[in-house]
Amino acid sequence: MTLLLEDRAASRPDGAAFDPMAVRRQFPIFGRNPGLTFLDTAASAQKPRAVIDGMAEFYRTDYANVHRGVYGLSARSTARFEGARETVARFLNATDASEIVFVRGATEGINLVAQSWGPAFLRPGDQVVVSELEHHSNIVPWQMLRQRLGIELVVAPIGADGALDLVAFRGLLGPRTRLVAMTHLANVTGHVVAVEAVVRLAHAHGALVLLDGCQAVPRLPVDVRALDCDFYVFSGHKCYGPTGIGVLYAKRALLDAMPPWQGGGDMIRTVSFAETTYQDAPQRFEAGTPDIAGAIGLALALDFMDGLSRAAIRDHEAALTRYAEALLTEIPGVSLVAAGGSRLGALSFLVDGIHPHDLATIFDQHDVAVRAGHHCAQPLMDRLDLPATARASFGVYSTEADVERLAEAIRAAQKLFGVAAR
Repeated sequence: MTLLLEDRAASRPDGAAFDPMAVRRQFPIFGRNPGLTFLDTAASAQKPRAVIDGMAEFYRTDYANVHRGVYGLSARSTARFEGARETVARFLNATDASEIVFVRGATEGINLVAQSWGPAFLRPGDQVVVSELEHHSNIVPWQMLRQRLGIELVVAPIGADGALDLVAFRGLLGPRTRLVAMTHLANVTGHVVAVEAVVRLAHAHGALVLLDGCQAVPRLPVDVRALDCDFYVFSGHKCYGPTGIGVLYAKRALLDAMPPWQGGGDMIRTVSFAETTYQDAPQRFEAGTPDIAGAIGLALALDFMDGLSRAAIRDHEAALTRYAEALLTEIPGVSLVAAGGSRLGALSFLVDGIHPHDLATIFDQHDVAVRAGHHCAQPLMDRLDLPATARASFGVYSTEADVERLAEAIRAAQKLFGVAAR
């Protein structure tokens, strides 16, 4: 049976169709690698020309260290850097740019909260709640805090359908719950967590909420004020920006109450051997020379996404995900890892008789790039009783043809292993 994508073009506000092939032409890597079927965007997205050229132009024309220089070049560089902070604040609909802290990535953002807010506000026996869906970066920092402070790490389960079990989650909340740290969109399965309900339930018990938005920001319109989350983190490289830059959003009152977590230049007001005084947030949390070009590149990437329309990106990836689900489940011997009926942008799958690592190796011979392994989510793999999965994930440049080539590569692997349709 030939499957048709229900929404072949996502609508843009100006009425123009979302054309992934036109978008694809804005990414130089596809011109340099003709035939590439890139289905690993959840690990790291490719970069559009606007980001690559914009960062190079900054280095050519405006680069100098920020905040310290009184000369014109430094002033221009500082304006670009702080302008990037304003761009991120608008993108997330933060109340003010001072709620945006630049970090190296979501991992550092979570560690910043754990190592600054944690010791200041948590006591032995207090509880931090995570879920079975989490990336290691939203597990390990809380385990380290458990060792340091004696807090309790509570794990909210998923149901048999792969969705967060909200009933069980509600039952875990209590007077000792201080923080809920949870993914917005699961990196393994693509499950979109009902974070609005998570925030509402946590706040009703007096707990704060940190959301890991690494997979959500590239695919969903994210409004931190509407979500009413207390912390939100994401990485630039997953939303078409450079590596080495990310964002911690936090409500200003929380940042004002948190102590610095690293010391050095640019986070200080005054230093003497007797005493040091610190800058206000967000600079208090940005010790040392920042990734200036990275912040500018991130702003360019967010502008690029806004130019495509984030609603259109969501609709495009939702339609493509449905197409992939339908096409792959038609192939005998292929099974998808459950995602609770709300999958977006990524799907993990298994092929009977073929290890995921072997699948990925064979796919590469067909110029199909997917991720295979535990996807930095070993506790989830243990919960599912799986050693690994293959994962295909989509981006703004992904097409129906990419999904069809993935299906062809699966059939080729089955033929090679002698496990084809049975």
